[in-house]
Amino acid sequence: MKTKGIVAIFVLVLPFFCGTSICNADGFDSLRCGSDVRKALLGRTMSNETIVTIEARHKDLGLKDLGASEISDRLSVISWRICGEEYVILEDNKNIARDVLKFPKHSNESPEFIGSCQLNGHDVPGFAIGVLKNENGVEMLSAVSAWKIDEKQMKFVELKTEGLRCSRSGISTADGGR
Repeated sequence: MKTKGIVAIFVLVLPFFCGTSICNADGFDSLRCGSDVRKALLGRTMSNETIVTIEARHKDLGLKDLGASEISDRLSVISWRICGEEYVILEDNKNIARDVLKFPKHSNESPEFIGSCQLNGHDVPGFAIGVLKNENGVEMLSAVSAWKIDEKQMKFVELKTEGLRCSRSGISTADGGR
């Protein structure tokens, strides 16, 4: 009889705790600056709250949303500044971090891109993400570093950059890399 009373109290009290941050937990909660970001986020459920709310809750990480791209109805790529470094999270439609990539430094001269590429003049299927070498007067730019987004495995797969050229239209740097 006492057990039923304890269970009833627990059921009644639990909703009050869910009003706190316990029930608003997200993948960033297990993360600390200096830790292995990929390991901490991989497989975690990410929050579906507003960016402002997430960033405010994780001020200790210097968390800043850097943008997102929808790859398909199943996958999105979301860029975050975490502890002063840029990371790209491949998130499924259930808000689970399927892969995490520490993204290399980029600039106007070496802009970030997400889009289509060609290897030795032949289309590479699917989407790629990486850093390009900005060259004037050409539409397809040489890749400095690149990863293919494997939609079936839900992973980033590193691409060899020799002969790899990617579309300028996929540049996501503020000035368009021009």
